[in-house]
Amino acid sequence: MEGVRMRGAVAAAMPAVEVASTSAGARKHASRRARVAPLQSAFLSTTVPLPCPSKTCIFPTLRCAGRAVSVSAASGDSYSNSRRTSEPVPEVYFYSPGALGQTPPGGKRIKWEIGSVAGEVKEMAPSSPDAPFASWSNLGFNGGKRKDLKKILVLGAGPIVIGQACEFDYSGTQACKALKEEGYEVILINSNPATIMTDPETADRTYITPMTPELVEKVLEKERPDAILPTMGGQTALNLACALAKSGVLDKYNVELIGAKLDAIEKAEDRELFKKAMAKIGINSPPSGIAHTMDQCFEIAERIGEFPLIIRPAFTLGGTGGGIAYNKEEFETICKAGLSASINSQVLVEKSLLGWKEYELEVMRDLADNVVIICSIENIDSMGVHTGDSITVAPAQTLTDKEYQRLRDQSVAIIREIGVECGGSNVQFAVNPKNGEVMIIEMNPRVSRSSALASKATGFPIAKMAAKLSVGFTLDQIPNDITRKTPASFEPSIDYVVTKIPRFAFEKFPGSQPILTTQMKSVGEAMAMGRTFQESFQKAMRSLETGHSGWGCEKVKELEWDWDKIKYNLRVPNPERMYSLYAAMKRGMTQDEICDLTLIDPWFISQLGELLETENFLESVKLSDLSKDDLYEVKRRGFSDKQIAYATKSTELEVRAYRLQHGVKPAYKRVDTCAAEFEANTPYLYSSYDAECESAPTTRKKVLILGGGPNRIGQGIEFDYCCCHAAFSLGDAGYETIMMNSNPETVSTDYDTSDRLYFEPLTAEDVCNVIDLERPDGIIVQFGGQTPLKLAVPIQEYLEKFQPDAASGEGKVKIWGTTPDSIDAAEDRKRFDAILNELEIKSPSGGIAKSEDDALAIAKRVGYPVVVRPSYVLGGRAMEIVYNDEKLKTYLETAVEVDPERPVLVDKYLIDATEIDVDSLTDAEGHVVIGGIMEHIEQAGVHSGDSACTLPSQNLGSEALEKIRDYTTKLARRLGVVGLMNCQYAITLEGEVYIIEANPRASRTVPFVSKAIGHPLAKYAALVMSGKSLADLNFTEEVIPRHVSVKEAVLPFDKFQGCDVLLGPEMRSTGEVMGIDFNFDKAFAKAQIAANQRLPLTGTVFISMNDMLKEKVVPIAKGFQDLGFKILCTDGTANYLGKAGIEVERVLKLHEGRPHAADLLANGDIQLMIITSSGDALDQIDGRQLRRLALGYKVPIITTIAGAVATLQAVTGLKGSPVEMMALQDFFVQEKKVVAEAN
Repeated sequence: MEGVRMRGAVAAAMPAVEVASTSAGARKHASRRARVAPLQSAFLSTTVPLPCPSKTCIFPTLRCAGRAVSVSAASGDSYSNSRRTSEPVPEVYFYSPGALGQTPPGGKRIKWEIGSVAGEVKEMAPSSPDAPFASWSNLGFNGGKRKDLKKILVLGAGPIVIGQACEFDYSGTQACKALKEEGYEVILINSNPATIMTDPETADRTYITPMTPELVEKVLEKERPDAILPTMGGQTALNLACALAKSGVLDKYNVELIGAKLDAIEKAEDRELFKKAMAKIGINSPPSGIAHTMDQCFEIAERIGEFPLIIRPAFTLGGTGGGIAYNKEEFETICKAGLSASINSQVLVEKSLLGWKEYELEVMRDLADNVVIICSIENIDSMGVHTGDSITVAPAQTLTDKEYQRLRDQSVAIIREIGVECGGSNVQFAVNPKNGEVMIIEMNPRVSRSSALASKATGFPIAKMAAKLSVGFTLDQIPNDITRKTPASFEPSIDYVVTKIPRFAFEKFPGSQPILTTQMKSVGEAMAMGRTFQESFQKAMRSLETGHSGWGCEKVKELEWDWDKIKYNLRVPNPERMYSLYAAMKRGMTQDEICDLTLIDPWFISQLGELLETENFLESVKLSDLSKDDLYEVKRRGFSDKQIAYATKSTELEVRAYRLQHGVKPAYKRVDTCAAEFEANTPYLYSSYDAECESAPTTRKKVLILGGGPNRIGQGIEFDYCCCHAAFSLGDAGYETIMMNSNPETVSTDYDTSDRLYFEPLTAEDVCNVIDLERPDGIIVQFGGQTPLKLAVPIQEYLEKFQPDAASGEGKVKIWGTTPDSIDAAEDRKRFDAILNELEIKSPSGGIAKSEDDALAIAKRVGYPVVVRPSYVLGGRAMEIVYNDEKLKTYLETAVEVDPERPVLVDKYLIDATEIDVDSLTDAEGHVVIGGIMEHIEQAGVHSGDSACTLPSQNLGSEALEKIRDYTTKLARRLGVVGLMNCQYAITLEGEVYIIEANPRASRTVPFVSKAIGHPLAKYAALVMSGKSLADLNFTEEVIPRHVSVKEAVLPFDKFQGCDVLLGPEMRSTGEVMGIDFNFDKAFAKAQIAANQRLPLTGTVFISMNDMLKEKVVPIAKGFQDLGFKILCTDGTANYLGKAGIEVERVLKLHEGRPHAADLLANGDIQLMIITSSGDALDQIDGRQLRRLALGYKVPIITTIAGAVATLQAVTGLKGSPVEMMALQDFFVQEKKVVAEAN
């Protein structure tokens, strides 16, 4: 590296960029850094645009079309990773272990060039016919599309839950598109309305309905499909397919399972069968035993003989019910939970492999028995952390070639032994870092979370390929969409490194411990690509949007901790461990000590050590001392402008200006599946500070859509849905659509959703880099939730300062839709209050507190209870209802830091008010159309994202509805909204309408409303932003459907032991479901069943109310009694209901003696619980424990009066008549018929 500071001691402080190891086998430990990654390829004819800095490489063995070949190099010298160069370092290691069955050009000789290094490939003896990678011709299989299948049912994954997120919308959408492309009629069942796959045009028939065997059988009876594809919907779909097959339903309707047969699913998912299968083919698994009872669990523990022990339930999702037990008490607790969580009451108890390295291989097989490896993935965290909670890297970085080949061969043997006929599977291994011993952990015989990651990492669409394989195609018959020249039998090879980092939400669940184990707890993830591990790691860290601009070069709280706390956080896996690692390194802990404490491979620690050395170098210089080469070197390590600014004591804008002044800009590289062997026709791009930019931007009219980044509670799949719809509609309108996002789980980051995809962090720096390159006509910030909204002001300032011209030549680059100033006017409390006063719209009394005294004064003025929350929040974060001064002081001291820079909003809480959500659409001419008015089931005070809601409203009077429409229209026009706006209102018992907030952006209810009314609001909004009027779109008046749609939230309390399940103003749901019917009770019942609330039709209802609510529970108790339920109450509630003439049985509270309510729960004597928080401390403890126990025993819990009323209606409806199944498309056909008859 050249530059004023890069000599002597400074050079030592500034290590060279580590060349990306893109095969598995580059390095085993830091001490082996000079070893070269082995190269395996079918045939290569590649020229890397940059010279190999050392001019010397080793070419090891390749495999080609079932033949082993050797490569002769120009020199036998090894390539040194640590060699410095003033040129950007190219990727010279390619991983492509075989284009199966393909003949290399010329048949005999292959020419391979990398820069100026050339090698020749010589043919050697062919491998045996029964080798794992035999060519197609040896198999005698003539694949092709099955003509006997006409109609195929695809099972979705249901609601977003921890362990099963929007990656299954991505896979299910791909599968539906692939099957329709081949001419099949596609039937879809999925209960999640916030998905692209449940759009009416994705499948031919769409059932948004509960995914239970009984209700799915009704769909089978009605639709009579020829086959079911169960491998695209995660564990939900697999378990459902198994239940249908075992009960004889599939045989009854002559329906075939494709993609994976029942015996293959069971052999992979049943822990006992899987263990036997592995033993049969000689693959080691940890010492373990299978248990179906607690006694068997204890026997196995005794036999293994030592703690810790791992408990893995069968047929569960994301490790649900499992964990690591360090003592007998934990062992008993986890085993009980695991047996309860498993659908066949089976757990695997195995010896812990803590400290072993964990790897995953994505494998695909076709009906001709050809197997390809799509991607290898390495977990940075060692065994003991669920792979969904671990930082992962692709391809694997620290395996030796021999270790990788062993994993590869075992993966092929496993998929064949398990019997997955065709499609994708995920195989997980543990490798002992001391001796290389390999053990199998588990296998998923389906498309998985890791499959989505591997698809985005490589550009290989696993779900699409798996769908096509399931109907008879073979890998060599399916073309690669990206190259359009190679078949799917070419294994992807990548010349970059991918890092995935999970995002957590422990702050939403007070009482839960932020410790990572074998049960998954992350709610989302971010992914980044770079030419080196360091670059991709830094980009992924800032993609998380947790307030960090990367790893290092900023003040972190861990630097203030004492050594004991730092060491504890290094030893115990937790969401913040990487920052503890940074603090330890910064304060002088050696890399060996860190390795011993974290059990992370030394190679990764050494890479992070080099980042810290880079930080130390930056802190020793001024910004003006950095040369162009210095800047390139630092940026190649992934450092953001903000990090450089912090280290050099300058500002981010100064760093950007200085960087651009020196011509230091990112180059954008294409993901091509083949490491530049063939040209990529699909612009799927990532940035790197490299010499050659492969983006090739066009001069078409185009729009940049900013996505939502990683999923989190409050900002999830609903916003990705809106981004996708924007891309679809604007693409159809003739615009080139450019998507920018960092979430690997989503449909928006599918390479064919938009015309161009930038897989990049959503920061001001990264977005402005893309704006500079693409110069779009418009930028859309309205659809991705709070993430792009936060960027609106800095982007607007950037555009105003530099005035970039649009590449199309039609004016300047602009933010489309509602202006950033209008967005700020709605977010800023003072400005918004002024607008409300101007429009004479009521809002709850309150004020802005900049100190504790301010907050207490406001609370005294408006009267308790009050709602308190920080300004600018999404998902109700840190929002609370407080009832007195003491609670308010506690909130201000613990939940937020109130000061003039971070004010807190204090508002009167409207008791017993009904909350309303409204989505509206406004065009540039000021025409406003109400999209939908949703009435919440739960009272105001429960966050809108956690409350069930119904459309149309069931209880509001016409006067209140008209006032809501009037307020919404006036506000949209006053704010200058162009596009979507969401408003939330509270209606008091007296009928007064108060506005709670307005958000001039897409909301999480847009997908639900769109499906309920039959109009794609997000598509309309995107077109309105492009200049269309609502009249152009023929959408000029509110649509009030004749059917009823109910949205219900899905909550992840089972993953967070210790937290209460009471609902409040802070959002905690991870997903949602939808129920549709022609009356409310059936629609609500469908939504409850879909949310896994098993509504009983007989049995006992337990009721425990605080004094304020006892009067309101009387009609509810009477209603259940009239339906034949037995009523069970604690003393206070029993006395009150008894006086009202209701016959009740009494039960003791937990602190009053035995048998108490918990005993009855454990014995299965309670079928439904209606329980709120109570007054005194003992009652609160009792209520909390009972709610947790009910959750564990899967007894439905109702915590609000409104919820209990709706549940009573639903049970009444279910007892009256059976649930009918109708496709989404049929509801609108039926409505048109009713309207036509009425006219």
